[in-house]
Amino acid sequence: MKQESLPSELTRDSIETAYAFLHQKMRVYIHSTMDWQRDDIEYAIGTYADEMNPSLYQLLAGGRTDFLRDHRHFEQDITHAVEVMERMLGI
Repeated sequence: MKQESLPSELTRDSIETAYAFLHQKMRVYIHSTMDWQRDDIEYAIGTYADEMNPSLYQLLAGGRTDFLRDHRHFEQDITHAVEVMERMLGI
């Protein structure tokens, strides 16, 4: 798969860090059957989204201010974020 060029305000390190965290949490979230565990992951990712590279968040969110923060769309959001970062990293 061809690696996309990175926007100038993003570093590969910032994308790799976000990818590692979101990918690991996504894998647990998708396979979890415990509501409390899924809620904890949603909270952790929402908190992380508040602190992540703003340019990366905007790129992933596509203009949505509730991206990774809305329970109703969380699984789709985290899956989308991981897929976009995989393309950016050439994974």
